[in-house]
Amino acid sequence: KAKGPKGKRITLKIAKNSIRVSFDGGLRLDLSKMGITTFPNCILKLTDVDELDLSRNMLKKIPSSIEKFQKLRWLDLHSNQLEELPKAIGTLQNLFYLNLCNNKLTTLPKELKLLKNLHILNLGLNCLDSIPTSLGALQELTEIGLFDNALTTIPNSVKTLPKLKKMNVERNPFPDSANQEEDADSIKRIETLYLVQEKDLCHSCLKTCQGEKDKLNKVMNVTPSPSKQPSFPLLLTPNSSAKDNQEEWRVR
Repeated sequence: KAKGPKGKRITLKIAKNSIRVSFDGGLRLDLSKMGITTFPNCILKLTDVDELDLSRNMLKKIPSSIEKFQKLRWLDLHSNQLEELPKAIGTLQNLFYLNLCNNKLTTLPKELKLLKNLHILNLGLNCLDSIPTSLGALQELTEIGLFDNALTTIPNSVKTLPKLKKMNVERNPFPDSANQEEDADSIKRIETLYLVQEKDLCHSCLKTCQGEKDKLNKVMNVTPSPSKQPSFPLLLTPNSSAKDNQEEWRVR
């Protein structure tokens, strides 16, 4: 039987030397791009970190002992070979950011719904054919990436999350393009709207507004071209641009 890659052995000394102080003063353990094939148990002695980066390795499994990292606010596991997540992931109550992009996930544990403080969740580039309606319990969620999966629908409980502002569902096999566009553009927000009467505008402003209105009318009268799906840079596949600096992928 062929053996898989042995991978790099991470010692406690290596792990300690990989701790950095993040921009907000927290402790960040960065073990990304180190050829790790199994979860390094030695880091269970460093559970006081606020951020853990195990991205761009060859991990196939995250153990239940991840629950020992109770201070974690930021967990990056993108670009590994994970096929499932442990139920213990739901115990990380302080988690703000969770990146699971570019793995081999086919299902999600129902315990994800327990992450009440989660704001950003990236599930893009996996093998998911459905999203559990229970994710509707993530009331603080503002951004979710679901692109490049096998989804045919998005649960209403997810689309109607009260604080959701960005949702990337590109390149999923939705029944038709109309449904895809509806799902991709289901989150619409008007940040500021000012209404004034024409008499309150100066001549210059009135002329500018009329010009913009004329341009809009011309566009509306032209045969529409295929709509371009919205692009959300924070929810794109992390390794698509080969960014070496992980700080560029952090959501600030």
